[in-house]
Amino acid sequence: MGPALRYLGSVCGRARGIFPGGFSAARTPASGKSRLLCQGGRRASTSSFDIVIIGGGIVGLASARALILRHPALSIGVLEKEKDLAVHQTGHNSGVIHSGIYYKPESLKAKLCVQGAALIYEYCNQKGISYKQCGKLIVAVEQEEIPRLQALYERGLQNGVQGLRLIQQEDIKKKEPYCRGLMAIDCPYTGIVDYRQVALSFAKDFQEAGGSILTSFEVEDIEMARESPSRSKDGMKYPIVIRNTKGEEVQCQYVVTCAGLYSDRISELSGCNPNPRIVPFRGDYLVLKPEKRYLVKGNIYPVPDSRFPFLGVHFTPRMDGNIWLGPNAVLAFKREGYRPFDFSARDIMDIIIKSGLIKLVFQNFSYGVNEIYKACFLSATVKHLQKFIPEITISDILRRSKANIITKPSWREELFEHSTSVAGHATVCPFIWPSGR
Repeated sequence: MGPALRYLGSVCGRARGIFPGGFSAARTPASGKSRLLCQGGRRASTSSFDIVIIGGGIVGLASARALILRHPALSIGVLEKEKDLAVHQTGHNSGVIHSGIYYKPESLKAKLCVQGAALIYEYCNQKGISYKQCGKLIVAVEQEEIPRLQALYERGLQNGVQGLRLIQQEDIKKKEPYCRGLMAIDCPYTGIVDYRQVALSFAKDFQEAGGSILTSFEVEDIEMARESPSRSKDGMKYPIVIRNTKGEEVQCQYVVTCAGLYSDRISELSGCNPNPRIVPFRGDYLVLKPEKRYLVKGNIYPVPDSRFPFLGVHFTPRMDGNIWLGPNAVLAFKREGYRPFDFSARDIMDIIIKSGLIKLVFQNFSYGVNEIYKACFLSATVKHLQKFIPEITISDILRRSKANIITKPSWREELFEHSTSVAGHATVCPFIWPSGR
């Protein structure tokens, strides 16, 4: 990577301050309308955009939609390595619309989660996307959990979570007749939705507003375009070249990386800081048999233990009517390894050499051993579930649903971070001429 592109990385942290809202509406858009290249459409060897978003998951598509609605004069393209959109973390998560109770008060995560819940309900209503505001109980089943539950309740109030209340055993039974517990937080604002459906709706909005989506475009390199003799005095218009594994190129003025499971690697390609590094964990879910779905009405969660970096096994209703039980959290040997024996040598080497896995293992050794044990023995998981719903038995369980990939950065900013949320970081990498252009 040449010096010019490394310079691009040096301004990543200042990208937000370059224009109001992060980008300039004063930038001249590309001449002509960008061609729509999506899901088997025509492919161009070279295309030019004002802004390119790398990643066609829910984060990338939401970013693309917001940008084009705010700056309709700009030409904006989304690059996705798969032939379809939103097939990885967006399509492999629990589908919960979280209320924002877990995060540190005044933190950006807390503010975005509370605001985001309101916005996702509003958007789904506007677009006719089905969801269920089925609520959530965070249940204390042991006396020692009650102080942590009360502290979590206070945190939720500070974060402005709607409708929170502490309830006792009799009210727990009214909400969840088969659930036992000493005390619980009732979060009526929590819901469930199919996030892939939401992401595809974002993509539709983006395309209808004039945006372009290029699928089967796996980014391999990001570099500065070579200077040409015909270059104008204002400089080359599209100085960033993004090349895929097929040798096709896209040129642009600005890059926004929203690459999910590969967010650290793509950030590094763009010249920005790759930290925090992604460490993939596979989270497998059990499924309650259809005839036993009456046991669970809404989301039922344990009281999180601040000693460990996961929320624990919980009961999650799905939009298709299924009830998911889980997940566990076992180290995955591939970033997109949804099956137990999926393996990538490169991913393993990155985990060992570049991440903070060793520190994570030593800090959570007993927890990790317990997760491996539960992954191997169904009875261990069922025993844990019975703390909340004693009527559940092994015969009520279907062995596995599809797995999630739970990504954990190599460092933790906060104690509570929901494990199946969309991972990674969005990095804005503008090109600026050293003269200050």
